[in-house]
Parts: sequence; C-alpha cells; structure tokens
Amino acid sequence: MDLPRMPDLLPDLQSPLMLKSEEGQTMFEVIGERINSSRKKVQEAVTARDTEYIINDVIKQQEAGVTFIDVNAGARIGHETEDMKWLIDTIQPIAEVPLTLDSPDPAVLEMAIQMVESIPMVNSISLEKERFDAMMPFLEGKTCKIIALCMDDGGMPISSGDIIGRADSLVKELTGIGFAVGDIYIDPLVQPISTDTTKGVMVLDATRGIRAKYPEIHITGGLSNISFGLPQRKIINRTFVTLMMDAGMDSAIMDPLDDKIMSTIKTANMLLGNDQYCMEYLKGTRAGSIVS
Repeated sequence: MDLPRMPDLLPDLQSPLMLKSEEGQTMFEVIGERINSSRKKVQEAVTARDTEYIINDVIKQQEAGVTFIDVNAGARIGHETEDMKWLIDTIQPIAEVPLTLDSPDPAVLEMAIQMVESIPMVNSISLEKERFDAMMPFLEGKTCKIIALCMDDGGMPISSGDIIGRADSLVKELTGIGFAVGDIYIDPLVQPISTDTTKGVMVLDATRGIRAKYPEIHITGGLSNISFGLPQRKIINRTFVTLMMDAGMDSAIMDPLDDKIMSTIKTANMLLGNDQYCMEYLKGTRAGSIVS
C-alpha cells in the first residue's frame, strides 16, 4: 500500500526558527553570538575595518537560520562607540533579521538603537543596582525586546526559587515601564555542573516555574555554560538544550554555525509539537541543514 505523501512544495520561509505555526506555537529563537569583539578574529576584523569578514559571517548565520544577530563591540576599551557604529553600518544593509544590541553602556545603546531598521533586542539588564539604575531610564519608552538576567548584587542564584524570584522582580519592573511580557527574554543564568552537579536540575526547575507563571515570556541564555570545565562539551550542550526546551526554554544565545546543535534544536522543536506537519524538519533535511 502506498502511504500518503507530504507536500512536495514546502512554504518559502525566511527564518525557520522565528515563526509561529498555524496554531500559534512558538518556534525556537536563536540569538547568534558570533559578532562579538571579544572573539579574536572578530576583534581583528573590527580593528582592521574588515567589512568582508563581518559580512560573510552574518550571511552564514542567516543561512543557518539565526533569529537575531547579537552585536557586541565592547572588547576594545575606549573604542566601543566607534566600533559599534562601524559594525552596525556594516551589518545593517545585509541584515535579514533584527539585531541584538549588546552593551552595558546606555550611551552606546542610545546611538545604536537610532541606527537600526528593525525593532532590536537589547542585551541586557539585570537587578544589579549599578546596571539596573543605568539601564531603566534608557529602556523607558523604547520599542525593543530586552534580555533580563536573573542576577542581583547577591551574586549568582543559588536555587530555583531564587531564580524565579529574580525573574518576578524583573518582570514587575519592566512591565512597570511599559514592556509587554512577550518582549522580555528572561535569562535564568545557566551555571556549570562541573562544580555542582545540581545546577542543571536547578535551572530546569526554574525554567518550568517561570514558564508556568508567564506563558508569554521568552526564556533564553548561554547554553554552553552548562558544560564548562568538562570534556566533550558539545554532546553535553546538545543534550541539555533538549531538556531545557522541554522545560520551557524557547531561545538561546549560541553559535548558529554549529550544525549539530542546530539540528538538535530543530528536531526537538518538532518533537515538542512546535513544527506544524513537521514542515521545518522536512525542509531542513531536504536542504541538508539537519544532520545526525
């Protein structure tokens, strides 16, 4: 007996990880971390004003399905403003996705947010008094998405309840100045399990708790922190992202050119019911972007 065939013609979707299915299910969002001047090759390109290197990297990230391009120019002390301006001038003409403006300096962010063409993301605010007091006046009245770190002056969170409590405070403060809950990206701060094997369970429990309290919120973070100090880190990261996605994480700050973790995310997204008719998975396998 012949089995029914899936449609040969799949939708022409520009960015498979940023859309919603017909039922409103959120697809996983990837914040590309590569354009960061703390990375040696990027810093060399920024210093030399190597436009070709930056453009080629951004194009590769977009082809891989990135949702946001993070832009960080903070590594060259005393040059952040000019370097950020050059990076945005270089990236904006070829950007097909929004930019994430990554700086702790409100003056740099004020300049940068005036330069972008799409609604940007800002990376980031926390509950640390100095950072909080500097960022809140800048953010008030802005149209942007915001990454909010569950960090305060007490240091890194020590329990899932601690993370959830800090998330509550961030949501309260940000909605109080006009942010919609759906524009907030909570970072629960993934910590290495090499020093404390309970840290993975802690952040998973916190993610479930935040997702239950705030269904519309986004939960993001640096995935690779979990494996710091351990060998064979990539298999740890790939396994961890599937657990975090099941707990409610719907975004990550990561390298979209890591094809295996991108394949894992797209596959997990399908298995979690967020890929209508498995269309994105089938599209990825046909294009060769999903590999085992």
